[in-house]
Amino acid sequence: MRPLIATILSAAILAAAPAAAKDKPTGEEKLAKILEGRVAGEPQDCITLSSATSSQVVDDTAIVYRIGSTLWVNRPRGGAESLDGDDNILVTKLTGTRLCSIDTIELHDRNSHMYAGFVSLGEFVPYRKIDTAAK
Repeated sequence: MRPLIATILSAAILAAAPAAAKDKPTGEEKLAKILEGRVAGEPQDCITLSSATSSQVVDDTAIVYRIGSTLWVNRPRGGAESLDGDDNILVTKLTGTRLCSIDTIELHDRNSHMYAGFVSLGEFVPYRKIDTAAK
């Protein structure tokens, strides 16, 4: 009886695994959801990091910084494939108050705090809410 139960459980787990993986949105899909109802502005080389109230890592895609009601999206020039919103902590070392497209950010594992890579930042694109009252 036990081998039969183990076989049934194994089959159920294997059947559910592809469905769960299939339902997980890609980084681009997550970013599109975050930016829904917003329009892109002119890219900037730097943002004032001390003004940012939050940051969000979008898997394999971007880092989103919130400054006021504006979302600043940075698609790294290098290392974006290392971005993991569930496992990464961003370690940002500034020489001033601004974070710029020439800077790099270290990634550390959330659990072990060990070095997990780095990203080379790109330009910061502001996304602002669409003014529906003007239409």
